[in-house]
Amino acid sequence: MFRRHYNSEVPTLNTSSTADISFMLLIFFLVTSSMDSDKGLQRQLPPPPQAEQQAMDILDTDILTVSISGDNRLTIDGQDVTADELTQRVKEFAAPRPEQRIILVESSRKATYEAYFRAQDAILRAYHQLKCPPRISETVTAEEGGLP
Repeated sequence: MFRRHYNSEVPTLNTSSTADISFMLLIFFLVTSSMDSDKGLQRQLPPPPQAEQQAMDILDTDILTVSISGDNRLTIDGQDVTADELTQRVKEFAAPRPEQRIILVESSRKATYEAYFRAQDAILRAYHQLKCPPRISETVTAEEGGLP
């Protein structure tokens, strides 16, 4: 009783369509998955400076300073305010002469983007209600250790 040894080959898999299937799966998951959208500020930048521009004198009474502290508190002249109160104060401040009023936003390096966007949204909401373009100046304040 002899056993015959067959030359048995390992069957191979047909992989010719593997690349097509993986490509289709990739497209399927890209189309069906949700991506986090980036947040940002939609602003129209001012036009480039003209050849000769005259310097403007700005009075201290024409500047409203909004501060964002390291713990994300909004303050106007040392008083804590909410986003809705900020909108109301900016509206009251800018209503008499909106083209000549400037909002100065001071932000701590430790403040989060959410707090910054919340303040920007409140200011822009006030100017939108006044139906005039905003004039916002932005600075970064140094806290604990100064600027890098």
